[in-house]
Order: sequence, then C-alpha cells, then structure tokens
Amino acid sequence: MGLFKIFSKKQKRLSTPVDLSVLGCDIHSHFIPGIDDGAKTMEESVQMISEMHGLGYKKIITSPHTMSDFYRNTSEIILNGAKNVKQALNEANIPIEFNAASEYYLDYDLERKLDEEPLLTFGNKYLLFEISYMNPPDNLFHIIFKMQLLGYKPVLAHPERYNFWHKDFDKYETFIDKGVLLQLNINSLTGYYSPATKKIAEQMIDKNMISFVGTDCHHMGHINLLKQVVYDPYLEKLIGSDLLLNKSL
Repeated sequence: MGLFKIFSKKQKRLSTPVDLSVLGCDIHSHFIPGIDDGAKTMEESVQMISEMHGLGYKKIITSPHTMSDFYRNTSEIILNGAKNVKQALNEANIPIEFNAASEYYLDYDLERKLDEEPLLTFGNKYLLFEISYMNPPDNLFHIIFKMQLLGYKPVLAHPERYNFWHKDFDKYETFIDKGVLLQLNINSLTGYYSPATKKIAEQMIDKNMISFVGTDCHHMGHINLLKQVVYDPYLEKLIGSDLLLNKSL
C-alpha cells in the first residue's frame, strides 16, 4: 500500500510537522531482532532505532510479542535481546535510552503466566496486552481484573484495530470504566490498517480516550509512515491534549 493511497490529497495536512520529541518515549515496537515479527537483523534494528531518534524520540521501551503458540518469548529471552540491542546502539553512537517490556497476547496461557511469574512491564507496572483480531476472548474481563488484583495496570494495545468493536463503540468506554488504559497506534491515523480503523482512532482522540500512543514499528515501512503522519491534524490534537502518559516514563 503506497503512501499516495494512504494519504488522500483531499485530507487536511499540517504545514508544520508535529514534534514527536514532546512524547519522549515510545512504548510499543518490535526492535529486538529475530524473536518475533519485527526486526530480522541487528542492522535493521539499529537502522530503525536511529530513525526513531531522528524523529525526536529520546527513549524506547520495545515490546516483543509473548504468545504461547507462536512467539514463545520469555522475560529472559527478551531482556537478553534488549541487552544486545543496547550494546549495538552504544557501538553505533546512537544516544537513545533503550529498555524492554512485552506485548502479551491474551491466550489460554496468560492466566498461568500471571499466577506463576512476574511479567515485563513499563513505567508504574503498566502491562501491555493484545487480543485476537478475530473475536474478543470470553475471559477478557476476568483476566483484566486478575491483572489489577496483582497490581498491574492493564494497557490495551491498539484497540482501534479490533474491527469487531467498530460498530459497538460503547465497548471502548467499558474498558475505561474498568480502569483499562488505551494505547493508540500512531500509524492508525494514516489509514494504513484500514479507513475504518482511522475513523475509530480519530473518534477516540475526539473523546479524550487515549492514554498512550505507540509506533508499533516492525519494519522500515512503518518508519516511513511515521515521517508522514507527523503532518496529521489528529496527531497534533492528541499530543496537544496533554493527556498522554508517554512523557511521564
């Protein structure tokens, strides 16, 4: 999907780009090479992180997938991978702080993980999690409540991408009522995922529902989109709202 198709000429664009350095920290990306569907090599990882630094980011908390069936990452695998990336960044003289958490998939095994091991979080025990794009799990709110009982602060990754709620917007309000924080993907504002996803993302911004924003960067194509989305009025509105918690990390 080309940038020409994603960004319509009829769409209002800012004349001056949004300053992403105001955010300070990105909390959703896939920069540890070879452990999920993100960076494939260390060279690719360093290149993308260098571009992120060029866009104004001062800190990255990368979030590799943790899934029971597909990406069977453990805290040890992730933290060791982050250590290697940090070393490569130092060698490349890229002055950016680099840490790691994880994006946990709410599958059949997540409850066991909650019971048996400390999970990787960011900031004040913020726990990033995602769900299936096919349908919401039956035990969704049970697991969320369990996260909270254990002292975690659940953060739902890219809620705007779950198509099954697009015609039931009240479901998003339910998450906020239950103390769940919502994390928007910046590139959702480009129409990259779908026009419907872009519309929901804008609606969430209008209603001041977003607590975190993330790049969800997997590859250089996502970096190139970031260089365009900084001209989006809704991104300006979101960052200007002063509601985002990224800057507190």
